[in-house]
Amino acid sequence: METLTQILNWKSVEDWFYVLNDLSMTYIILPFFVLELIRYTFLKQMSWDIVKDSIANFITFGAFVLIEYALGFLFITKLYFWVYENISLTHLPTTWITIIACVLLADFAYYWDHRMMHRIGIGWVTHTVHHSSPHFNMSVAYRFGPLDAVFPLLFSLPIVMLGFNPILVLFCEAFVQVFQTLLHTEAIGKLFKPIEAVFNTPSHHRVHHGSNRQYWDKNYAGILIIWDKIFGTFEPEVEKVVYGVSEPINSNNPITVFFHGFTRFAEKLKNIKGTTNKLKAFVKPPDWEPSNKYEK
Repeated sequence: METLTQILNWKSVEDWFYVLNDLSMTYIILPFFVLELIRYTFLKQMSWDIVKDSIANFITFGAFVLIEYALGFLFITKLYFWVYENISLTHLPTTWITIIACVLLADFAYYWDHRMMHRIGIGWVTHTVHHSSPHFNMSVAYRFGPLDAVFPLLFSLPIVMLGFNPILVLFCEAFVQVFQTLLHTEAIGKLFKPIEAVFNTPSHHRVHHGSNRQYWDKNYAGILIIWDKIFGTFEPEVEKVVYGVSEPINSNNPITVFFHGFTRFAEKLKNIKGTTNKLKAFVKPPDWEPSNKYEK
C-alpha cells in the first residue's frame, strides 16, 4: 500500500506514458499492420480497394490532427488547467492509485462519450467516418471524423474537476485510445473466456463495427467491456460481421470519406420540415425521423 500511495516523480510518469502511448506506433501498431497486409496477401484477400482504403484512413488521420491543432491543443490544455486551478474539488497527488483511478475514469468517460457519438445526430455526423470503412484493420483505427476531438471534452473535464492533474487526464485518455487501436484487427480470434469477460477485445470491437442490424450501437467500451455489460449494450460476436455503415459511401476519396457525415446530415436537414424538427435532428438518434414531417 505504501508503494501505491507514494508520490511519483512526474518526469518518470511522463516517460512511461511516452513509451506506452507515443512510441506504440513504432513497436506495435505499424509492425502489426504490416503483418495484417501479409495476412491479406496469404489469404488472397489483398486488393487495391484495401490499399486505397488504408491510404484514405491515414489521410483522414492527418486532417484530424490538423483540426486538433487549429482548435488548439494549447487552448484545450489551458482550459483543463483553468478548471483544475479554479473549480476542481481538490488537487490529487500523482501516485499509482491516482494513475489507476484516472485510467478507470478515462475509460468510463470514453464509454459515455462513445455512446453519445452514436446516439445523437450531431455526434454521428463526425463519428460515422470511423465506421464507414468496409474493412477492419489497424489503419481503420486512424479513420477519424472532423470533430472527433471535441465531444470528449464534455466527459474529461469532470475528471479534472475531481482533482486529477490535467496532463495525467490527457495521458490516460491517450492510453485508452491506444488500447482501442489494437482492437482493430481480424487476425486475432476470440481470447480466453476470462479476458473476454472483463476486457474489450478484437472480437467485441468487431461487433461494434458491424453493419449487421443486431450489432448496431453495441460494445462501446474502451478498455473494459464490463461497462457495456453493466449498461445493457453488450453483444457477443456470433454472426459473421459485415463492416461499414448501413448506407455505404462506396468511395475511397479522402475528402468524401472525411466529410460525408456532414453532407448527409445537411441533406437530411434539407428534407426535414420545421425549425423544431431540424433542431431535434441534432440531438435525436441518427435514424430519427419526425413523426409528422410537416410539423413546424
